[in-house]
Amino acid sequence: MENLVNPAFWRGRRVFLTGHTGFKGSWLSLWLQSMGAEVHGYALAPDTTPALFEIADVAGGMHSTLGDVRDAIALHTALAAARPEIVLHLAAQPLVPLSYEAPVDTFATNVMGTVHLLDACRQVPDILAVVVVSSDKCYENREQPQGYREDDPMGGHDPYSASKGCTELVVASYRRAFLSAQGIPVASARAGNVIGGGDWTPSRLVPDVLAAFAAGTPVTLRNPGAIRPWQHVLEPLSGYLLLAQRLVESGPVFAEGWNFGPDDSDAKTVAWVVERLAEGWGPDARWAVADTPQVHEAHTLKLDCSKARNRLGWQARWHAGEAVARSLAWHRAWQGGADMQRYTLDEIAAFGSPP
Repeated sequence: MENLVNPAFWRGRRVFLTGHTGFKGSWLSLWLQSMGAEVHGYALAPDTTPALFEIADVAGGMHSTLGDVRDAIALHTALAAARPEIVLHLAAQPLVPLSYEAPVDTFATNVMGTVHLLDACRQVPDILAVVVVSSDKCYENREQPQGYREDDPMGGHDPYSASKGCTELVVASYRRAFLSAQGIPVASARAGNVIGGGDWTPSRLVPDVLAAFAAGTPVTLRNPGAIRPWQHVLEPLSGYLLLAQRLVESGPVFAEGWNFGPDDSDAKTVAWVVERLAEGWGPDARWAVADTPQVHEAHTLKLDCSKARNRLGWQARWHAGEAVARSLAWHRAWQGGADMQRYTLDEIAAFGSPP
């Protein structure tokens, strides 16, 4: 399959990336650096130890500013100093369980953080395109067996999901009220559940499972039968990059919401992922089902990504089994003391190579 992310397009481009210290942001920062982009990052300090951002020396090849998207003045100052051509907004509070513990912070970061970013974009010249990363959980979940399409209603039971539905409304409002008239095309990207090496975020499946396996303790699953659109982290990142390219090349025709997820057959249960990890780990891997009440989470969540396939030419490259295997292999390499910047860049190069 053709690699549609064009390194020549990104060479020398000034890119402003929020959330660059996080799991997805670190992978994306390295990818942009490998293509020769001038990357300016704005985010909080990494909130895990270890962190991919530090292990892979992500900051070494970019301009990194530590700041909070809830601080409108600091965010505007950083954006103006970067003078970006392309803005990629990944900064977020990304966890459903944490959103129950800290709903105000979740809405402040995910909703008002996006407001601050888009309002700053109104005031900074020469921006050619903006991509706001949302979530597959932005949709009103009806526990339907088919994938959600981009024109399905926004919603959300838990504060995280609701904040992402709100984020989509903010993007649509700023696009219509301000940015379209200024010639700045803005699109939102809704990705499935990402996995991959270098994620140590608590309450995410793969980090929790690998931590338990390493400790020799059974991992406790909240909802083993829950179905999610699992995909390697490079899958949606390729979608974000391709979408930004299309916005610059063709403008408002692509300034919409877009789903980036695996084929329908790769929507798997939590238990399926854990079983694959356990097989790769060895006989000491064990897991059990939580016997205490859990906070509400959707049971079935799938995305219909036919729009991205048909109009952008985007398509998933690595199936769920390969995504799980590569996540485990990355973790094993880190345990073995490998150069994880080099390893991660090699993964990016492998993803971009013809199959």
